[in-house]
Amino acid sequence: MKWRVISLEEHDAFSNMAIDETIMARIANKEAHPTIRFYTWEPGAVSIGRFQSMADEVNLERCRSLGIDYVRRITGGGAVYHSHGGEITYSLIAPEKLFSKGIRESYMEICSYVIKGLEVLGIHADFAPINDILVNGRKISGSAQTRRQGVLLQHGTILYKLDIHEMFSLLNVSSEKISDKAIKSAEDRVTCVSDIADVSLEGLYKALLSGFTSGIDYEISNLSKQEIDDASDLSASYKSAQWNMMR
Repeated sequence: MKWRVISLEEHDAFSNMAIDETIMARIANKEAHPTIRFYTWEPGAVSIGRFQSMADEVNLERCRSLGIDYVRRITGGGAVYHSHGGEITYSLIAPEKLFSKGIRESYMEICSYVIKGLEVLGIHADFAPINDILVNGRKISGSAQTRRQGVLLQHGTILYKLDIHEMFSLLNVSSEKISDKAIKSAEDRVTCVSDIADVSLEGLYKALLSGFTSGIDYEISNLSKQEIDDASDLSASYKSAQWNMMR
């Protein structure tokens, strides 16, 4: 089966989520090949899981003051800070029949592509059920998944660099959690590529591209005009308070 790869792009939070959903719909209608896309966030953003409360999880005032977007995903999982230039996000969107029916097994299959990409950089990583990737016991990547109309969407982040203080200021955490001790504890649980390997963000992208495309038939492509138009229309829904503040 032929895969389509969308090269590393930069979009705002609402466009990124709208593009993923648009591709899902087109694959469900057999109008697009299975797709892998890589992207960054400009401006930076906080995304929350489908079933979370924005007010509970996100320091909205702080986000507004810093010009940080906030958006609800259609996938589950927890709140994630996507700093501009601090990570690469991938989305894999394909007929679910191509992957295991079991959620854990499908996460493991798709996360193995990230692990292969990190290996290119000399970084040995391990899958940690249900949806994390660890390096020396510290989290470097997390993912979230949903399935609709026979189509699987999994997207996840690979941390390139990380500012724990900034992240904690944007997420609603207790004062105890932002103590020096708590921040040191968080730093001990999380790592990023730039702390391990001397590589640029572009170099990380190329390594991930290698990991995701190893052994498959693929072509580098762009979003179609129809996809761009559909995603542009859909992004308004992702900006709406009705969607983002629904819980």
